[in-house]
Amino acid sequence: MFNDIGPLELVTIVVLAVLVFGPDKLPKVIQDVMRTIRKIREFSESAKEDIRQELGPEFKDFELEDLNPKTFIRKHLDSDELGLKEIRNGFDLKKEMAEVTDAVHSRETDASASSSGSGSSGSGSSGGRIDMTKKPEDPGTDERPPYDADAT
Repeated sequence: MFNDIGPLELVTIVVLAVLVFGPDKLPKVIQDVMRTIRKIREFSESAKEDIRQELGPEFKDFELEDLNPKTFIRKHLDSDELGLKEIRNGFDLKKEMAEVTDAVHSRETDASASSSGSGSSGSGSSGGRIDMTKKPEDPGTDERPPYDADAT
């Protein structure tokens, strides 16, 4: 609950409490605050128990924290019912990426070597490379371009 309060902040709170309530009333105030916190905890535990009883025996392990989507998903994915741990451990992303980059680099070097070799021979073929540039379609010499009524 108070994980982010440092020692200096805690000392500051204690000094302020002594100044506000005084040294003679401070123990009584601390007792009252602790009693109130205990009552709130007891009330929340009884409310949780009532909810569990109303939901039935199939929800015995139900926690209200499970209603948070992150904890719900984390709880169900961490359980080994689906075998996801084996899948997660069997998949090495760095290894897969290294294989992909090696495959891409080897293809690039093969394609550049074959195109430079075929370019020097003067044959005019692309050496196995596919030309991905878009070329305009030329209509045949006999054919007219299609008539577009919206263009006139």
